[in-house]
Amino acid sequence: MTTVAAILASKGRSVITISPQRSLHEAVDVLSTRGVGALVVTGVDGAVLGILSERDVVRVLGSDGVRALDNTVSRIMTSRVKTCTPYDTIDELMAMMTEGRFRHVPVIADGKLAGIVSIGDVVKWRLAEFETEHQAMREYIATA
Repeated sequence: MTTVAAILASKGRSVITISPQRSLHEAVDVLSTRGVGALVVTGVDGAVLGILSERDVVRVLGSDGVRALDNTVSRIMTSRVKTCTPYDTIDELMAMMTEGRFRHVPVIADGKLAGIVSIGDVVKWRLAEFETEHQAMREYIATA
């Protein structure tokens, strides 16, 4: 079974993080300029404290309006972060994401942040797998 490590090897391990003391306005700017859907919130020691997603931003803007932008990231972030390891299978990751209804999962290795996987990364990987299988079947049929 293919593991999360394969996705990280393909896409890279860079993660955009933010401090919990930063304002939501600053976080929105980072989300926008970096073109990402979530920021991992980390402490000074690099420990994962939470995750701030586009959905979190929309939720708080919907309830509090623009004044929500003055809040700190720590007040808005999801602090009960679901994580995975590089050794988890892609099937396990897909099940976790589907059950939890979230699109970004930080990857933790040896207690440290080692990457992040989005639902888009998973879909891209699965499509590549299907294409490889499809091509192998075509070659098999052509030689049979």
